[in-house]
Amino acid sequence: MAAKKTIKVTQIGSPIRREKSQRATLVGLGLNKMNRTRELEDTPAVRGMIRKVRHMVRVEE
Repeated sequence: MAAKKTIKVTQIGSPIRREKSQRATLVGLGLNKMNRTRELEDTPAVRGMIRKVRHMVRVEE
């Protein structure tokens, strides 16, 4: 079995004065404070969440 691909996501933008759905998406990704980093499985669902808040996160393959 092949190893699952992961991506590293770092929050670089503040959720202050953002839509409630964008703040909830950051929490769903495990990000709720500046410069917090998470390693997440590279799935279409996670990619969609990242796309929604792409202006507040940095992604490393």
